[in-house]
Amino acid sequence: MRDPRSLYELSPEVEVPRGLPLVAGVTGFADAGGAVAQTTDYLLATLENVVVATFDADELLDYRARRPVILFEEDHIADYRPPRLMLSLARDEIGQQFLLLTGYEPDFQWERFGAAVLQLIDRLGVSSTTWINAIPMPVPHTRPVSMTVSGNRGELVEALSVWRPTTEAPANALHLVEYRLQESGQPVAGFVLLIPHYLSDTEYPAAAVAALEAVSKATGRIFPTDSLREQNRDFVARIDEQVAGNTELAKLVGTLEERHDTYMEETTLRSPLTDEEGDLPSADEIAAELEKFLAVRRRHDDESPLGS
Repeated sequence: MRDPRSLYELSPEVEVPRGLPLVAGVTGFADAGGAVAQTTDYLLATLENVVVATFDADELLDYRARRPVILFEEDHIADYRPPRLMLSLARDEIGQQFLLLTGYEPDFQWERFGAAVLQLIDRLGVSSTTWINAIPMPVPHTRPVSMTVSGNRGELVEALSVWRPTTEAPANALHLVEYRLQESGQPVAGFVLLIPHYLSDTEYPAAAVAALEAVSKATGRIFPTDSLREQNRDFVARIDEQVAGNTELAKLVGTLEERHDTYMEETTLRSPLTDEEGDLPSADEIAAELEKFLAVRRRHDDESPLGS
């Protein structure tokens, strides 16, 4: 294997504090409901961020399978937008920093790419790695988006993993990264969102909301989701209208609801809103957390720019 270090270029002007969590999502083979693309695009568009490292697309990408985009204006090419795979330093809604790996899933050199990611994790002193994926499943859109959790963070598996199969499945490049991190004993969690199969080819905003909520639980970072939730309300209203006007579709959704509810009655999954004893937090505890949130946000308003 050639030196993984030559696969990416670091931005020398960006200083990265040690001990930050890494959040990752790459698009390629499968992305049901557009969960990964929506989530990563949303984070990059709404959060303050700077590029830390850029990967070499000429080494990793099959341009014949995923063509770059050009902008053609009447008689000339006005813009060329090459695919990017990059590591960014970002701040969440209250100013907490984290690392974000986004872009295309490599077509080539998975082992070298995985080694490069592990090299960056070690070099930057990453505290934990969390990544997202999404697959189609026979589940109804009228129920919360469920997920399968993998990795070595047992508390997340116990709290959030609804479906725990033993099966063979096509791999994602980040599966390899997770596997290597497990081998070295570094904290890692993968969230596979289970998306209604009849919505897998559309952009399903609830999938992005669920992904952000899962990442928040894994990293302690807080993300703005109001606009995504509004988009989802409009999206679901249109879907419900179509279901109401189609007897066969309504029957399908009803059957999926019945199967889903029966399955959930039998699972031992503990609600992430409860404590170890299964009790909800008290009003005083909620108030204390709110005060802590506001205090952190006030401090963030006085903080220096991102890269400092």
